Amino acid sequence: MEYTYESFKESADYILGRIDFKPEIALILGSSLGTLSEEIKNPVIIDYKDIPNFLRTTVDSHAGKLIIGELGGKKVVCMSGRFHYYEGYEFEQLVTPIRVFHLLGVETVILTNAAGAVNTSYKTGEIMIIEDHIKLTGASPVRGPNIDEFGPRFFDMSNTYTKEYRDLTKKIAGDLGIKINEGVYFYCTGPQFESPAEIRAIRALGGDAVGMSTVTEAITAAHCGMNVLGLSLMTNMAAGVLDQPVTTEEVDETAEKAADEFKILLREIIKNM
Repeated sequence: MEYTYESFKESADYILGRIDFKPEIALILGSSLGTLSEEIKNPVIIDYKDIPNFLRTTVDSHAGKLIIGELGGKKVVCMSGRFHYYEGYEFEQLVTPIRVFHLLGVETVILTNAAGAVNTSYKTGEIMIIEDHIKLTGASPVRGPNIDEFGPRFFDMSNTYTKEYRDLTKKIAGDLGIKINEGVYFYCTGPQFESPAEIRAIRALGGDAVGMSTVTEAITAAHCGMNVLGLSLMTNMAAGVLDQPVTTEEVDETAEKAADEFKILLREIIKNM
């Protein structure tokens, strides 16, 4: 289908018709982090398949549901499961959730993901605040005819990840005694994990963590003029760091173990935004 302002508005109008408030914050949960949505009070749950013009998730660990309610005293809309280029979507389709959230009235987006640690000083289970990202894949989610209602044709990416919220996260993590890092997220398309040689190149280019999501959403949010906080959970050491293969089982197991700490941190962040 052709994505237009009207098609995004149809999605947003359907969601607004299911709730009696406008959410302030959008939360997108990455691989095996969907249990965080259980923290949302008085939830209204909408299957992606029921939302007009919305996409469908095909990843087993992504629930494919929109949960709308209250978290940390704020009205939130939460995606339990996201969309990726490796599922077969074109980059231009990946703007859909953020643009719909923008039309719901959301001003701030929190993006979480499971990532591989490229920085050898990081340990599995630690969280990294995304300071910036590197995307060398060529295509952009906002390629094609510009929709002026969302943002300008050309736009700045200097402050994509809002410094105020990065600083807030560091303070809250310190208060809670949670070890936290801040670094650069390197985007790869997947679905294969990166090769050891690719990881060496990513490290040389300044990447601290690597993953297959988040950046398309951050770019779309920047185009819409929204605030962004990105948090990466180090679920594994990237290929070649340890003498062992990278597996989805390791990713899921680490995410499950870290979920409780992640919940506490996110709840406090949202409460103080």
